[in-house]
Amino acid sequence: MNRKLLRIILPAFLVAPLCGVAQQNVRSVSDASMTPTLIMPESFETDTRAMQENWYLKNYAIIDSDADSRAGSDLSDEIIIERLSKLPTIIEMPYNSVVGNNIRFYANRRQLVENMLGLSLYYMPIFEEALERHGLPRELRYLPVIESALVPTAKSRVGAGGLWQFMPSTASGLGLEQNSLVDMRFDPYTSSEAAAKYLKQLYQTFDDWSLAIAAYNCGPGNVNKALRRAGGGKRDFWEIYPFLPTETRGYVPAFIAANYIMTYHKEHNISPALARRPIVVDTVHVSRRVHFDQISEVMDIPVAELRALNPQYRRDIIPGDIKPYPLTLPSLQAYAYVANEDSIVNHNASRYARRGVVQPSSGLSTGSDSRGEYVEEEIIQWHKVRRGETLSAIANRYGTTVREIRRLNNCGKRVQRGQRLKIKTVVRRYKETAPQETPASVVATEPAMTDTLTTIAGTDSLGVTLPADSVAAAAPDSVTASGVVAAAFAEAPAPAAETPAPAPRQEATPAPAPQRPNRPSNTQNTERRRQTVRHKVRRGENLSKIATRYGVTVAAIKRANNLANDNIQVGQRLVIPQ
Repeated sequence: MNRKLLRIILPAFLVAPLCGVAQQNVRSVSDASMTPTLIMPESFETDTRAMQENWYLKNYAIIDSDADSRAGSDLSDEIIIERLSKLPTIIEMPYNSVVGNNIRFYANRRQLVENMLGLSLYYMPIFEEALERHGLPRELRYLPVIESALVPTAKSRVGAGGLWQFMPSTASGLGLEQNSLVDMRFDPYTSSEAAAKYLKQLYQTFDDWSLAIAAYNCGPGNVNKALRRAGGGKRDFWEIYPFLPTETRGYVPAFIAANYIMTYHKEHNISPALARRPIVVDTVHVSRRVHFDQISEVMDIPVAELRALNPQYRRDIIPGDIKPYPLTLPSLQAYAYVANEDSIVNHNASRYARRGVVQPSSGLSTGSDSRGEYVEEEIIQWHKVRRGETLSAIANRYGTTVREIRRLNNCGKRVQRGQRLKIKTVVRRYKETAPQETPASVVATEPAMTDTLTTIAGTDSLGVTLPADSVAAAAPDSVTASGVVAAAFAEAPAPAAETPAPAPRQEATPAPAPQRPNRPSNTQNTERRRQTVRHKVRRGENLSKIATRYGVTVAAIKRANNLANDNIQVGQRLVIPQ
């Protein structure tokens, strides 16, 4: 969302004594001219239209839009001071013009306040429970109002995230888990617990709630620096105000304004938020990896609802296989999840499962092709150690390990030049697939095909009778569509007596053609060329390298070339069996 930096121009004097108002409720800010501009909290810049798309607001909260739209910008200082003095709070809520400006700003952001009131129906009980466990003032529950406008997925420009807007480093120090799948800064329950602990630590450090709240915004180091610059004995936010970072100067006033507007919103004719229907949630601990889509499809819960109740899961994945993680669901669905967990986890499991052990590809296609199937076999080779070679280099060359070479040769970590080493490698090669023979019974059951072939064998395209041996020689392999057709050509029976061939004219009878030896077909020649590969030996090559290149064994090359040993010469041509 595009946010524009909002600045409020303050007058040269911030606060003047007010007639008829008790001085203890009014705090002046000296040296205010040092800060001509004041940076407001980013929650003031929240896009209210985007908030309207919040799943909880759309399904569980009702905003009474018929209420009076008067905003209260004409509110007098006396009324604000009186209302602030009646707030039942432990933390001091004084008034000055900075506080008044923040209150009036909230009063004029009607839609923002209405949305926050709607979200508070769900989130405020979570905040109050965490604060109560640590014995902290309940008014601190309004800190997320100025931090995130109660948007659980809010992120600031500087990287803070969640309802309580923790920076990553601060969250890590408080034990909040952050990784690619989970960010506990966005979990309302876990982050509220961490915020309560952090606020308690800050109060124990400064012994003043206004300073603790300021330190929550800018860090304890900046507050201590402001205390030192203000001089000894200064232990109050308003006394060190000029020495604080600019954004922090507006933080405590915004906190006071949030307490005011969330308490007195009716007095400003801002419509209260009502519950469309109560939402009662429960939490189950998931110890198996599961995706929101699996839960949604099996239990018929919208994914948007799962995300709204569990904003800490960044990719809709609960990595319960690593460790148990919480899953917040409406109460009735929580019991249903426990009863159907196996069905949920197994639903479309292959789509969401993580791969465990994955073997890298060897670069060769698996399966089979026209030559046959790939098979792997172990071969033993001998390697003669050269100058400067090490076991590691030799192992990398042959695709094996140093431990395997040492085991096969019973040697130490060092090798010497000229030493012969036994190397065992795995070679992938083609295994020829033998052609399937056609059973005789199959041929016998094809009379129609046999008769057709007999007719073809008896005459040529011009109706001239051909000799049987010429027909056999002229029948190319390409004509046969299957083993049945080939068998029919090879064993074609004589024409039946009841269907004699037409008698040829005497003068048209050709002389018997001389018998020619059967020539191999084009398919046979191609097969022979594919089975015979010749390799010209290059400088630096040996039988081991050549065998590895063509996927054959050294012994097969030696047999094909009648080699008595491994010695070969540059330029020598070798037959490579396939």
